[in-house]
Order: sequence, then structure tokens, then C-alpha cells
Amino acid sequence: MRIIIIGTVASSFYGFRADLIKSLLEQQHIVYAFTSEYTSEDLDKIENIGVTPVTYKLNRGGLNPLADIRATHALAKKIKQIAPDLVLSYFTKPVIFGTLAARVAKVPRIIGMLEGLGYTFTDQPEGLSKKTKLIKQIQVLLYRVALPKLDKIIFLNPDDPKDLLERYNIQVKQVEVLGGIGLNLEDYPHQPVIDTKTPLKFLFIGRLLKEKGIHDFVSAATIVNDKYPGTTFTVLGSIDASNPGALKQSELDDLISSQLVNYPGHVDDVKDWIANTDVFVLPSYREGVPRSTQEAMAIGRAVITTDVPGCRETVVDGVNGFLVEKWNPQALAEKMIYFIENPEQVAQMGYESYKIAQEKFDSRIVNDRLKKILGT
Repeated sequence: MRIIIIGTVASSFYGFRADLIKSLLEQQHIVYAFTSEYTSEDLDKIENIGVTPVTYKLNRGGLNPLADIRATHALAKKIKQIAPDLVLSYFTKPVIFGTLAARVAKVPRIIGMLEGLGYTFTDQPEGLSKKTKLIKQIQVLLYRVALPKLDKIIFLNPDDPKDLLERYNIQVKQVEVLGGIGLNLEDYPHQPVIDTKTPLKFLFIGRLLKEKGIHDFVSAATIVNDKYPGTTFTVLGSIDASNPGALKQSELDDLISSQLVNYPGHVDDVKDWIANTDVFVLPSYREGVPRSTQEAMAIGRAVITTDVPGCRETVVDGVNGFLVEKWNPQALAEKMIYFIENPEQVAQMGYESYKIAQEKFDSRIVNDRLKKILGT
């Protein structure tokens, strides 16, 4: 089969899709990776996987309908030249416009995967802004147009189809819930926590967005630090300037200068940082199924996260960590303090995380299921 995979950021292909792509190549399929945000180095890395990179134009955060129509028409021409048997799109705009372009190009099989509903569907403590509500209305309208043209729509968690399809009465041919997209577990070997006598280390990984819970993490760290000074709090991640919920540079500067948290910025050796910590914390407002939590679980770390869509797919409360109420730094701090006062639970719950990751997040199992959904 000729298979086109349409994404946006090039690094997502070799960072998160490599195992799936290699599995498709082993079946002798020909794969094309369509990317709209890339460097020449990115394109080389995609080629090294064994697929053909194809660049196209799509403004990930733009709201210009004429530009989107032109981009969709140009994308349809590129798809038609390849004449694929299957188009798989992921991320919001590729699922919308990639689907429409594939339908114009008369592709026999079109599948979309929404790995989360994004910030427009993410509740905020102060409510959604007028601009966000407008963008959400536009998105829902576009979903109403595009999603019925799919042969299948894939979600990662069971809450997303309820909050999108059922709530807005969007008719689709077939819905699949995949779970997390999974990890190559060999890349994240189990490294049990050995010493929990020293002051505990808590780790946050994620883009520095309000809805990732970065403010709640810092507020909880302040509460914990007042009671147990010496506790270590580390934040890994960078500002995503194209996202409306991104931290301002001045806010990040204040965070660094406060010396409350350790901030190495964006790092490539994430697993080493996880291995050197005790408890992983992600107080996100909403997720698909967060990869960072899957990584922490595979290595064997207890998790504190929020009881929201996506995050609740990673934690069995009281078994491998804790689910806390969203927007509640006090509840977050109480669970951090629980681990400080019950250090034996760090290793115990960490081992339970490892076992859950083996069962749910092995990319070989996930990709076998995904290939069945794709019909390859």
C-alpha cells in the first residue's frame, strides 16, 4: 500500500511515530510523511527512518479561512500525485484539512486520529475567553464538515468522543479508542527508586502552558517547601509561543529567579532526568494520554496527576500514584507531602506504574492494534 501520514511538526514523525512507521515499512508498505513545520535536519531524520518527507503549507494556529482553503487545495494536489491507498492524519488541523484534501483527491481510505481535543476544549478556572469560545465554535463547525468524511476516527481516551461527537451531535462512520500511542519500552528501561531517605525529588515535564498545570505545580511546590525545605522540584520543557496558553517569558524569568524550582529548560535526555527523580507530577487540565506520564511509568515512577480526561487513563488512584482535583494546588501539595512522609510508597507505587506501563503502553502492542484499525 501507499500510505500518507499527515502531521504538522516534523519532529513528531521521528519522535513519536517512528515505531509505527518502521512497522509499516516491515510490511512492505510505502510511506510518505507530510509535514508543515520542519528544518532540513528534520527532513533528513525522517528520510533516515525510511520514508519520503513531503512538505506542505498549513498555519497551525492561523484563522484565515481563505489561506486554509488555498492550502487545502494545494495539499489535495500533492496527495493526488502520490495516489495513496490510505491517508492517516493526526493533530487538529491536519485531521480537518487533511481529511478534506484527501476526499478531494479521492483517496479510497481516510482515517483521522485526534490525540486530544486541545486548549479550546480544555476548561479553565476563570472560564474560556471570548476569543477561545469563538475558535471553539469554528473548530466544531469544521469538525462537522470534515469528520463525517472519514472512514474512521481514532481517539486516545474515552472522554474525547463524548465531549466532541456526542455533545455536538457530530455523525461519524466509526469510532475507535486506542489508549496511549505507546512507547518503545526498550528505550525506557525500568530503573527502580533505590534511596528515598534523602529529600525527595519531584519532576514536571511538559510544554510551559497554563493548561499543563505549570502554575499549580509551582504553587504546590511553594506549599511543600514551606513545610519540607530541601525538597527538589524540577521543571523540564519550553515555551510554545504559538499556543495561546503559553507562559510569558517574563513569567518564566520570575520562576527561574525564585530558585524554588530547578529549570534546565528543554532537554533531550528526558529518561535520565526521570531516572534521577522520585515522583512524577503532571497537574494538567486535559490530555489525550500524556506521553511524559507514560515515560515516567515505564521507568518506574509513582505519579501524581489530575482526575481529568487523558490523565485518569494513567493512574489507578492509591495504586501507582494519586488522582487529584484539577486547579487545586493544595490537594497536589498534600499528595507530595504524603510521599515525603511515607517514602516506602515511592518505590512501591513506582513498581506498580512499571507494571501498568508494560500492560498498556508497549508500542508493539499499541501499533499492532493501530495497524488493524488502519487495515494494513
